[in-house]
Amino acid sequence: MLCAWRKRSNLAFLLAVLALFVLASPVLGGTFEDLENEVVEKVLPNGLKVILLPRPVAPVVSMATYANVGSSDEHTGITGLAHIFEHMAFKGTESIGTKDYKKEEEAIRKVDQAFLALKAERNKRHLASPEKLEKLEQAFKQAQDEAAEYVVSNQLGEVLEKQGAAGLNAYTSFDQTVYHYSLPSNKLELWAAVEADRFTNPVLREFYKETSVIREERRMGIESSPNGKLFEEALAAAYKAHPYHVLVIGHMSDLESITREEARAWFRKYYCGSNLTACVVGDVNPKTAMSLLEKHLARIPSGERPVPVETVEPAQLGLKRINVEDPAQPFLAMAYHKPDANDPDNATYEVITTLMGQGRTSRLYKRLVKEDKLALAAGCMSLGEKYPGLFIYFALPNKDKTTAENEAVILEEIERLKTEPVSEDELNGVKTRKKAEFINSLDSNMGLAINLANFENLTGSWRNMFRQLEQIESVAAEDIQRVAKKCFVKKNCTIAEIVKPESE
Repeated sequence: MLCAWRKRSNLAFLLAVLALFVLASPVLGGTFEDLENEVVEKVLPNGLKVILLPRPVAPVVSMATYANVGSSDEHTGITGLAHIFEHMAFKGTESIGTKDYKKEEEAIRKVDQAFLALKAERNKRHLASPEKLEKLEQAFKQAQDEAAEYVVSNQLGEVLEKQGAAGLNAYTSFDQTVYHYSLPSNKLELWAAVEADRFTNPVLREFYKETSVIREERRMGIESSPNGKLFEEALAAAYKAHPYHVLVIGHMSDLESITREEARAWFRKYYCGSNLTACVVGDVNPKTAMSLLEKHLARIPSGERPVPVETVEPAQLGLKRINVEDPAQPFLAMAYHKPDANDPDNATYEVITTLMGQGRTSRLYKRLVKEDKLALAAGCMSLGEKYPGLFIYFALPNKDKTTAENEAVILEEIERLKTEPVSEDELNGVKTRKKAEFINSLDSNMGLAINLANFENLTGSWRNMFRQLEQIESVAAEDIQRVAKKCFVKKNCTIAEIVKPESE
């Protein structure tokens, strides 16, 4: 599903039903389908697309700025840059977050020079002088300390929160970077002005301090996490050509060597008007709001819309197996290559996800966790949307149970998908849960804004959001069998598991 929020409990299901009722209420002018006619869109002179959806339930408006860039747009040497900008966008501008920008600019320039000198010595590797490295590191730290004297920390966030902002945040994936928050509806112009400022006049202040923070995130989330290491190794094995083979956070060595100038070049290429979409949902009048938004957002430089990734992952030639040695509890992941989100069978893959691995009624949970008691948890998920991705089955073995036992049962359930048509009752139940999950993702202004932006950029039109329920409903039992036979085959699979070190 083209949304980031997935809730699977009974409470979530009830909320989804409530959301469906709200979306169909007269306050919004009719049914869920009628919402499509309420959406207003406009491409500004700089190429930035604005999507507005009036929803006058409360005097609040939610905004999502979608940058059509993710880690899949990176290359060797600059992995992690997309995620770095998730952090950088909150560092302020030439007028926000600084005591004296002219002096700060000069101080930042000295930081860059100090880092380049340090990097040059580090690049000598075994020939580098330890004494010189120590001096250069001290000079780099001193330059950062001097630049920090001009910084007003977190000023952008504080300015917005004082005006009632809520949910100020961002996220990065393989395919996109999204910045979002909500404000009282009478503060819409504030959002537009700030958004235009931070995407027109960004100051990459505290850049190296922030990359240090991200390196610590990597240590905690990947290098100190057995499952994190497992998925990093699984991606590297499953993909040999496409950029999906690197986790969004990037490689440690790249995070240590990326320069602020490389980041500035990245920003100029991908954060241009032609590569941005702004979605506004809530108590907004499109007639007055559109001119206000154009006044500010049209100031963002246009630029040329970047070309998509041209590298195509070759077909896998045979089963791949990866073992990650770690004393932690064993874990199993089985990844199959699947098409992108625009494939005609995408809805079928979504239905299979719910059927096989989402919730306590899913086949894998019932078989592995409840009946055979082989696993503490089991399920499946998809990775990647803009380009062909992975369909991943996973299991966390129970005490004294093995990954091999879990793998055997998962393969049995996959074979069942191919040979036994799903019953009408089971399929209808799965479709109901899948549709409820989707409606649940639209139960707020922010959910609508993010989904509209996602569908616009990933499928070519936000209107496809309003076709999702139809596509889910159209999935037939024979579609599931056909897709399973095509996708879930041995030579298309990469199996990764955590195993105890041989010494143990």
